[in-house]
Amino acid sequence: MNVNQHHTIGMIGVALLALALTSCSSQEAKQSGWASPAPGANPAVAPESPRVQAPAVKPAANVAAPRPAAIKPAAINPLNDPRNILSKRSLYYDYDEATIKTEFRALVEAHARYLKEHPGANVAIEGNCDERGTREYNIALGQRRAESVKSMLILLGAAANQVEAISLGEEKPKADGHGEQAWSQNRRSDIIYRRTQ
Repeated sequence: MNVNQHHTIGMIGVALLALALTSCSSQEAKQSGWASPAPGANPAVAPESPRVQAPAVKPAANVAAPRPAAIKPAAINPLNDPRNILSKRSLYYDYDEATIKTEFRALVEAHARYLKEHPGANVAIEGNCDERGTREYNIALGQRRAESVKSMLILLGAAANQVEAISLGEEKPKADGHGEQAWSQNRRSDIIYRRTQ
């Protein structure tokens, strides 16, 4: 082998070595996001940084989504709840009577129970009459009606100092008119809460 051949083989080896080094550095540059600028590109401008995709998060198995806290409905005062018997406050009587009818006993029992459970509560029982009869007679009849409700409330557990009986006679009619339809609404006792607790 002469010197020229030896020199040519050496040059080929150097070229192969340079080519191998360039290839390795190009692979590393691609992996790191840095590569030599494309022909005609401005070498002063930094190459774009590589986009790294976040790993996908696998949802946890059998994990229930948190439930919102249950909203409790506001407590309704039973005295104001139209579905509660305590919202009813009037008892009605037959003509010239002060006896509590059977149909109103459950109503009186419910109010007696409420008063017993709420010792700070108190009521006035207002006895009323229709327009027939003298003023004095109706005041006395209204008082008997109020007293009959008061007595039953106390008998069922309300304290005596929680209940006051008052007669309004014919002075506070519930219905206007001069016939039985109006009179039947005016012969009544009303349970009026002055204090509810």
